[in-house]
Amino acid sequence: MEIVVSISDMKVTNRAKDVLVTHALGSCLGLAAFDPRAGVAGLIHCLLPLARNDKGMLKNPYMYVNTGVPQMMRAMFNRGASREYLILKAAGCGRMMHISNQFDTGANNFAALTKLLQVNEMRLNAEDVGGTIPRTMRLFTDTGRVVVSSCGRSWEL
Repeated sequence: MEIVVSISDMKVTNRAKDVLVTHALGSCLGLAAFDPRAGVAGLIHCLLPLARNDKGMLKNPYMYVNTGVPQMMRAMFNRGASREYLILKAAGCGRMMHISNQFDTGANNFAALTKLLQVNEMRLNAEDVGGTIPRTMRLFTDTGRVVVSSCGRSWEL
C-alpha cells in the first residue's frame, strides 16, 4: 500500500507491503530511514531547517529538520528500530527557480540535517540533494530500497 507523506509530515511503518512516498521535494528535505533487522521504515518531508521557539513548532514539529527528524527517530525506536542498524538516505534540498540569495532554504535544510547527524554520530548512506529539479522519493519497506524520480526518470539511492 502506498502511504503519502505530505509536506511537513512524517510516517513510520513496520508493514513490509507499505511504500512510503513523498512528492514535490524542491528545497524541502526528504529523509528515508530503514532498520533492516527490525523491519521499521520512516519517511519525513521537512519544509524548513530550524524551528524557533514559537507556537508553529509546537503545532507541527515535522515542518522543521531540527525537530522533525528526532521525532521520526523516536517513533522508529518505539517500534523496535536500533540506531546502529539505521540506513539513512536524503533527497531534495535543491534551489528552485535558480534563485540565489542568503535564504537558500535547500542548502540550509541540508546543513541542519548534517549538523544533527554529526551531533548524534550518525551518517547518511546515500543522498541526492541540491540542483534545481523537483523530486519524488519512495521508500519500499520490504527491502529499504529508495527510489527517486524526476522529469520522467527514476534512479535508486
